[in-house]
Amino acid sequence: MNLFSPPVPSAARAGRGARPPGEGVAGGRWMMRLWHTGRAGPRFPRAGTGAQVSLPFGLITAITLAGSFAPLAIHLSPLLVAAPTSTAAFARARFTAFVALVASAAMLVVDRHDGLLHSSVLPIHVGALLAVSCFAVAARALHDRDLRELNEVRAVSETAQRVLLRPIPPRLGPLRVASLYRAAAQHALVGGDLFAAVRTDGVTRFLIGDVRGKGLPAVEDAAALLGAFREAAHHHATLPELAASLERSVRRHVDQLTEADPEAGERFVTALLAEVPDAECVVRIVSCGHPPPLVGQHGRVTALEARRPAPPLGLAGDTPEDFHLDTFAFGAEDTLLLYTDGLIEARDAARAFYPLLDRAGTWGPGGPDELLRHVSDDLDGHTGGRLDDDLAMVAVQRQPQPGAGPVPPAPRPPHPAETAP
Repeated sequence: MNLFSPPVPSAARAGRGARPPGEGVAGGRWMMRLWHTGRAGPRFPRAGTGAQVSLPFGLITAITLAGSFAPLAIHLSPLLVAAPTSTAAFARARFTAFVALVASAAMLVVDRHDGLLHSSVLPIHVGALLAVSCFAVAARALHDRDLRELNEVRAVSETAQRVLLRPIPPRLGPLRVASLYRAAAQHALVGGDLFAAVRTDGVTRFLIGDVRGKGLPAVEDAAALLGAFREAAHHHATLPELAASLERSVRRHVDQLTEADPEAGERFVTALLAEVPDAECVVRIVSCGHPPPLVGQHGRVTALEARRPAPPLGLAGDTPEDFHLDTFAFGAEDTLLLYTDGLIEARDAARAFYPLLDRAGTWGPGGPDELLRHVSDDLDGHTGGRLDDDLAMVAVQRQPQPGAGPVPPAPRPPHPAETAP
């Protein structure tokens, strides 16, 4: 379902001209395709396209014909060096060497026409062409070697990252689920944001989080938390107990790192735990300093604000009493959107934050996949396709149970004013 109605022109909102949606979402869709296809990334061309292959031979033919009809005092054969040097820009080393040999043969034809076949100039022309060609072939061979190594490294890296940030299955019990990750760093698939889902005892549990920092340390912290969640989610009956277990796991992880790096003690993770039981039309949430999720119900979109959010993991308490459980209605056809702050902190050219709730409208027809595509496209329309921070999103839609009768409404959570301090 679409979380946002068709984007309202920005001129109607803030007196500015509307931006067309960008194309930055292609990176997120490409990563999802990569998970399903297992491809190791783009390969370099063997000899370029047909137009590229014809370029050096066209140059050789043109220069040879021009040199054959030019006055004898004008020597055009040195121009043939352009053929192998241009070929090295797009073709592999063997093809470049072949073009160099063809250019050398053409040089003999042109110099023969100019009467240089038995002069001392001919060796100079041929030697210069071969010398430049050798440098071009050597440079291309080194480039090909580096490109092969890069492809191998990317294949290993992408496999490791897919293992770390596993795609969430599209169906989990009565839920339809979609996930999307967009890394701010170019060519990266995983950064400091994370998400995961686990099915256990008629309940689906979700984790979404944002690690403090960037780069390899952030990926390391994300891996530690994801591993702890996937194991602990099966062993704790309630979300507060699970949150306390994750807090202890994060502290152990940080303590081990602090022995080698004193600054590692400043690491923490904002996280949100959500639990959707199969038999109840509710969603239970524990927030650890994370942005509130959105829920779409009967044409309305609201933020599920935690009444007493805990500090981020690594800074919170380590007992279940330190984590408050909030319960919200979540019935059939309702849709939940979990996200990291890369969404709400994305800025446009005027440095204005992405107005998530202002963009939220009715839930239109469609499923979680359509929702994430719509949100990502709308975000690109705001930012121009540029992201300064990683972004992770998970959309969850409850499906009606076939043959099920009406389900009792979810209990209304008490208003903060009704709760004693």
